Amino acid sequence: MWVQLRCGLEPKTLAALAVVLVAAAVLAVTHFWSARPEGVRAPDVVGGAVHAAGLPTDADTDPDAEGAARPEPSPGPAPAATTGGQMVVDVSGKVRSPGLRRLPSGSRVDDALQAAGGVRPGTDLAGLNRARVLMDGEQIVVGAPPAPVPAAGAPTASGGPAGPVSLNTATADQLEGLPGVGPVLAQHIVDYRTQHGGFRSVDELREVNGIGTRRFADLRPLVRP
Repeated sequence: MWVQLRCGLEPKTLAALAVVLVAAAVLAVTHFWSARPEGVRAPDVVGGAVHAAGLPTDADTDPDAEGAARPEPSPGPAPAATTGGQMVVDVSGKVRSPGLRRLPSGSRVDDALQAAGGVRPGTDLAGLNRARVLMDGEQIVVGAPPAPVPAAGAPTASGGPAGPVSLNTATADQLEGLPGVGPVLAQHIVDYRTQHGGFRSVDELREVNGIGTRRFADLRPLVRP
């Protein structure tokens, strides 16, 4: 009433002014309440929970922490068991049942001969090492005539060796009797034979250092495993 009489305001104007003042007061109180400072709670200790869940903690990962538990090294995958493994060999020549034979890993030449039904009567096995351990994919030729042993540097009339030279038994001097094979290349053949346990086929001769496609084509009909 005092404001109305003092300022000469109408009742409607005075009511609107009162509403504005009340709204401003409410906004001020709300702003003050939302901006008040609040206390911060300290985080809970999670070490026990981490250990219970099996997760690494700082003590597990810090190499300098005294008494820290060291993670055990992974043993890695278990080695593949060789027992019961199989390999395939080709037995041909003078045996009762030539062909492919599946044998246990670690079998020897004599095992392959037995799997092929045995050697035919009268077959000469002088050049066959029956105690040798077989390799997967190997070919065993039974009863093949042994390579003649020509004198070093004694070529035939055609300029080549007298017969097929065995890559597994020939000496370096005998290998030098092959066309295009000198002392260095002959030694490479001997080294390859020693490192790989012998030649399983003539095609492996291409893997010898110094033998290209053309030289291999010249040597292929003159040699045997």
